[in-house]
Amino acid sequence: MLENLETLVTLSRTGTMMETATVLKVSQSAVSKRIAALERYYDRALIERHGRRVVLTHHGTKLVEKVTPLISELRGVFLTDNALRKGKIILGVSEAILCSWGPKLFADVQELMPEVEFTFHAQRSPVVLDRLRSGEYMVGICTGTSDADTDLQSEVIRREPMVILPAGLRTLDYEIGDRLDVITIESRSGAWRSIEDDMGRLNLVRRESLESFFAVAQMAMAGFGNGLVPAGVARTLGVRESDWIDLTVAGLNRPVRFVARKSMFAQPLVQNFYQAVSERVQFV
Repeated sequence: MLENLETLVTLSRTGTMMETATVLKVSQSAVSKRIAALERYYDRALIERHGRRVVLTHHGTKLVEKVTPLISELRGVFLTDNALRKGKIILGVSEAILCSWGPKLFADVQELMPEVEFTFHAQRSPVVLDRLRSGEYMVGICTGTSDADTDLQSEVIRREPMVILPAGLRTLDYEIGDRLDVITIESRSGAWRSIEDDMGRLNLVRRESLESFFAVAQMAMAGFGNGLVPAGVARTLGVRESDWIDLTVAGLNRPVRFVARKSMFAQPLVQNFYQAVSERVQFV
């Protein structure tokens, strides 16, 4: 019964049988059978199909709302009893971080904590937060503000400067505060809410948005427009500091957060990991 309920919760998040099967590492047939078993047990239709997409019925939505906290708690128990007992930390990390300065940070932390085993998952920040809530990840290193994350404990460990990459990396006649059209990250990104207000204050106008800061940087370097990206992304792509416009003085940055469920954050192993990350993140 539990795996059937977990399947329904996952389906509510992914919206397709295929994606649910991929997440759960089972066949699409197994997903269909689990949902059918739930519908027989509750004698209610729980999903409706719209082509390849699946939406929950009223009864399906109510069931997911009821069981999601329970499933999260059970996952949390398994993580605490199994992973922590084995000295293992399962992390969800923002893709832009894990593709830039993150690996150097985690290598430094590994030297401080050689007895700990780390399992990494690269995701967008909103996905990291969702999987922390669901109990799939123990710790998240992600970006954005914590305004809506009252159910999680969140600590800012770094404020990464944002920089402007001029189109084609050509010299740009620009003074901070001038109006400038830029390509930057799209609205569903965790970083967007944390930079939107400061962009307005600095008269930076998002002309186009992309799903990845690395894509933004590559498009800017190819001459498709000025790109607004984190300094770590520009540095990873080999852009010289003399070729970008640093907005540190202007106060435009993206906060990097260490996030965990409150009960997980209190665990000694996670506390030690948090201290090690906080100490080393300033050197990467």
